[in-house]
Amino acid sequence: MMENDLHWKSYAQKALKGERLTVEEGLSLLEADNDQVLSLLQAAFQVRQHFYGKKVKLNMIINAKSGLCPEDCGYCSQSIVSAAPIDKYALLDKDTLLAGAREAIARKAGTYCIVAAGKGPTAKELDQVVEAVREIRGTMPLKICACLGILKDDQAERLAEAGVHRYNHNLNTSKTHYPSITTTHTYEQRVETVKRVKKSGMSPCSGVIIGMGETDREIVEMAYALRELDADSIPINFLHAVPGTPLEHAGRTPAMKALKVLALFRFLCPSKEIRVAGGREVNLRSLQPLALYAANSIFVGDYLTTAGQDVSADHQMIEDLGFEIEVHAL
Repeated sequence: MMENDLHWKSYAQKALKGERLTVEEGLSLLEADNDQVLSLLQAAFQVRQHFYGKKVKLNMIINAKSGLCPEDCGYCSQSIVSAAPIDKYALLDKDTLLAGAREAIARKAGTYCIVAAGKGPTAKELDQVVEAVREIRGTMPLKICACLGILKDDQAERLAEAGVHRYNHNLNTSKTHYPSITTTHTYEQRVETVKRVKKSGMSPCSGVIIGMGETDREIVEMAYALRELDADSIPINFLHAVPGTPLEHAGRTPAMKALKVLALFRFLCPSKEIRVAGGREVNLRSLQPLALYAANSIFVGDYLTTAGQDVSADHQMIEDLGFEIEVHAL
């Protein structure tokens, strides 16, 4: 036990020095015995505490456009190949987006995420988002994250000029595994969008979905890819298998494995915002509080088409840990 404790501490020291874990080290972490998870999290917390102390960043999503998506992403209830019974509607109007921003503030979220299903925004949709963002930025103490699909250069520049702080475009899985999850666009297109976001001056947000049939080696590859892209914010989703989607029969990620994944990303992307994202409640279940020893951010409220934990329970979880909600200064 003592030897393994020192082993994980050496990973923390490498991370704090900016050194990258090897593939073999990353695999050893994911394959560690479950009785090592507490000492592993203690080492991950060393890194998390160095960069973020005990602060927790809160984000809130609004599903600004639901369904009606031509993409065939196997995990998504909004895709063209999904038979899930979800609400379908065009982009919400400005007043509804503004109301969502006020709700984000009520939930103590510092970042408001405007998410729209689709391959990429139309000119009209971009105009609607830009108009709403300008009004939110002029009247409310919120950071804005947009997630509208694949962007062109001029679209990224318009969003940046409007005051969007961050743009999310997840890699979702590894390059080698990608074709088995989605065929209507490529992994390379996703990488290019993240690079385009960074070029525009917006903060790049990109993450993954764990539990889609990937191998441990591919999980390490995902962390390597996001480290190389220098994504500022990394949402770690754990598949919430929705009936009616191609991945509806995928099993849940065991809670202990989920904690190891979060520790891996903390070691490989030590200074970045690591967010426990979709599927947190159904995969981590009663072990959700332990996730915050590696991660420093969560979503509060519902996700796109699945329900989240009650907001008061999230606030209580943070308080019970002795952590505190980060208040963003704009």
